[in-house]
Amino acid sequence: MYSAHRMILVYLISICVSMSALVVNAQDPIPFRTDASSDKSLRWFQLAGGKFPPENSAHPISGELIKQDHLERRFYLRVDRNDSQQRGDWDLPIDATMLPYGSIYYHGSPAALQDIPLGTHLHGLFYEKAKDDKSPPPDGPHNNRITPDVNFTRCFRLEDDFSLDNRQNQNWRIDAVDLVKNKLTVTLIQDGTPIGKPKLFDLMSGTRVLVGNGYGSLASLEVGQRVMFNLTWVTLYGPGRILDIWLDESSCQHAISQQLERHRNHIRERGLAGWVDNVDDAEQIVTITFFGGVDPALFSELTKIIAEPIGWPLSREPENQSAPKGTIAVARESLMTYDPVNDRKGGNILKIAKVSVEPGGSGVQIQVKCDMLLEGFRPRRIVRFYPASWKVIALPREEQYHGRE
Repeated sequence: MYSAHRMILVYLISICVSMSALVVNAQDPIPFRTDASSDKSLRWFQLAGGKFPPENSAHPISGELIKQDHLERRFYLRVDRNDSQQRGDWDLPIDATMLPYGSIYYHGSPAALQDIPLGTHLHGLFYEKAKDDKSPPPDGPHNNRITPDVNFTRCFRLEDDFSLDNRQNQNWRIDAVDLVKNKLTVTLIQDGTPIGKPKLFDLMSGTRVLVGNGYGSLASLEVGQRVMFNLTWVTLYGPGRILDIWLDESSCQHAISQQLERHRNHIRERGLAGWVDNVDDAEQIVTITFFGGVDPALFSELTKIIAEPIGWPLSREPENQSAPKGTIAVARESLMTYDPVNDRKGGNILKIAKVSVEPGGSGVQIQVKCDMLLEGFRPRRIVRFYPASWKVIALPREEQYHGRE
C-alpha cells in the first residue's frame, strides 16, 4: 500500500513539474527570423494588433520612392538590386503602407510622406503583411514578376540617405572631383574613421549644391570636404546619382532645422497620434500612449495651461480650470481623422506619465477626463490628441474621412 501511494505521489509531482516547465516555456519569447540569423526556417516576426514590435525584428529594404498616396500613407518603393534577386527580379516594387506607429524621416528630422519628393532613395524597415491580407502584388508593367520582398508591405521606419547618415554619425569625404565626366569619388566616414572602399557617384547638371544658408555650384566641390547627400537611381547604373549635396555643417543644420519646423507645424495642425490603452467608462477617463517619430519637444506642450475653457462643444466646463487640457479625435490606421474641428471630445489631462520606450512608442502616456466618450475611444483604436494650446483648424477636405464611410 505504501509503495502504491508513493508511486502516485511521484506521478503527481512529475505532472506538476511538467506543467511548470510548460508555463516557463510559454513565457519564453518565440524565436523569429532576422536578416542576421542563420536559421532560414524561422518565420519573420508577425505583428499583433495593439502591441509594439520587439527591437531588431524588422526586415530592411532600400529603394526609390516611385509612387505615393500621402493621405493613406501608402507608397511604392522600387527595390534596390541585391544578391538575393535573380536578374529578372531587378527593379521591381513593393506596395507598402506605413504602420500607425511607423515613423518617417527626411533631412534628419521627422517628416510626413508628402515631404519626400518622388525619386528620392530611401531606407526602410518592414514587416510582412497580415496572414489574411489577400491584396494583389503591385500593379504596373512587370510581366507578372514580383520582387522577393513583395510580402513586406508594412513599414516601420522610412528615411532618406541624409537621415540615415546623420543618425549613424556618418558623412562622406570627397577624394576626387571630375566635372568633365561628372563623377564624384567619396569615402564613407563614421565617427571620424573611413569605412569601406571609395565609391564613384554620378553628378548631374541639375544636382543641387547647398552651402551655408544658400546655394553653391558643382564648382564648389573640393577634395577633402566632408559632405552629405541624397541619391536617386541607386544600383541602376552604379552606386547612384546625387540629387542634393550639402557641403558644410551649416548647410546640414539648416536643412535639419527647416524640416523640423515643417514637422512641428504638421503635427500641431493634425494632433499627436497614439492608441487607446484603457477606457474607464464610469469615470470617462481615456488612457493614451503616444507613438514615436515626432519631435519630443511637442510633448512639453501638453502641460501648457490656458485660461479659457475648451471644447467643441462641451456640455459643461471641465471642473478644474487650472489643469492642462486637450481634446481627442478618432483616427484611422492611416492617422487620418474624420472631422477634427467638430468631433473632438476631451477635458482635463489628469496624468502625464513616462512609460517604457518600445520600438514605435514615444514613452509618453496621458490620462484624459472626457466630457463625453465617443464610439472610437476603445482600447487599441487610433486617436489624435490636441493640447488645448493648439488651435484646431479645418484640414483640407481630402484629409478628412468624414463622408466617405
